[in-house]
Amino acid sequence: MNYQKFLLGNGLQVYVHSDKTTEMAVLNVLYRVGSRNEKPGKTGLAHYFEHLMFGGSKHAASFDTAVERVGGECNAFTNTDITNYYISIPAVNIETAFWLESDRMMALNLQEKTIENQREVVIEEFKQRYLNQPYGDAMHHLRELAFEKHSYRWPTIGKEIADIEGFTAADVADFYESHYGPNNAILVVAGNVTSEDALQLAEKWFGDISPRAIPQEAPPMEPKQEGKRTKTVLSSVPTDALYKAYHIPGRLMPGYLEADLITDVLGFGRSSILEKKLVSNTSVFASCRAYVLGSIDPSLLIISGKMEKDHDAEKAEILLDEVIEEFKQSSIAPKILQKVKNQADAMKSYEAVHLLNRAMKLAYYAHLGSPELYEEEYSRKLKIKGEEIIQAAKELLTDENSTVVYYKRKVGES
Repeated sequence: MNYQKFLLGNGLQVYVHSDKTTEMAVLNVLYRVGSRNEKPGKTGLAHYFEHLMFGGSKHAASFDTAVERVGGECNAFTNTDITNYYISIPAVNIETAFWLESDRMMALNLQEKTIENQREVVIEEFKQRYLNQPYGDAMHHLRELAFEKHSYRWPTIGKEIADIEGFTAADVADFYESHYGPNNAILVVAGNVTSEDALQLAEKWFGDISPRAIPQEAPPMEPKQEGKRTKTVLSSVPTDALYKAYHIPGRLMPGYLEADLITDVLGFGRSSILEKKLVSNTSVFASCRAYVLGSIDPSLLIISGKMEKDHDAEKAEILLDEVIEEFKQSSIAPKILQKVKNQADAMKSYEAVHLLNRAMKLAYYAHLGSPELYEEEYSRKLKIKGEEIIQAAKELLTDENSTVVYYKRKVGES
């Protein structure tokens, strides 16, 4: 992917990806802040702030309205490590996107009415998606059990509603000043825009924003897990569910790509090992999948499944463990490994088609260290051998490294 990089005097990194084959453009702003930057008692602030960023700024009372008026659309997401904002817009109107993003970086509306309105929205989201949804709080239980020290021990939405209810105006202002500065952001301009025009607009709209004092304190490192951890959750759900997690290396650490490939071989697609051996060939599992969280710091490989009616999660775990042990003692057929790598190639090609995906990938890998890491990582992944994946499975998928949540249907409920 072609790009040019510029660095403004205030520390803002600017990347430009020109594509003359489209009439559209994307302005993507990634802030290096997620739930990993939160403290106990103040959890959910990063996600809450994602909502606040759409509450208007000094010169734009309604962010969405201003974008829609010039034919654009916008959205954002927050995870453990970053918060990402993007605007897709006709290229002729790209300056509107620069104006809006710079205005909320420099002068966000943090009046009491906005803070309270967005607090209500986030609390309602917490209730609807995590408390009132079957299995919705499963990751709350799993994270809290798997992590003892690191801030990954709560989900992005926050640990509990009480934390969100307790955010003060001072908390909000401090979070803004501490994380939403140009020197903590990566700006990507992609589409039918020249590098010269993009740089001129970046200087015009962002150049005068002062850098912030960004906290450099890292989250506490998670100690090595020395024994299996389990928790049983009783809830009004249709059937039992099983969530089993293993600690794995962080996103840029040796061993991460092997862990990612473990989940691809075990759980990607209808011909995967978990699908064939647990879903198709038993009456216990209704579904089963495997994935890695992919966080910056050491995180989790998760295998989760829903049970068929009248089958319990404990029995399901026994069957899962048998499949995992068999996998660890086996070899991966070249045909299977090639299929997994072909899927990775297909996904890479699919991502390259969409301008927004290219912009977000460019921003994310710049955040990791360099956009070049995207191709380097893909190349390394293709070179990993089957025996290296099996060896990683033997080291990672161990009983003492596991955390299990048995999410069980309350007895007597249908």
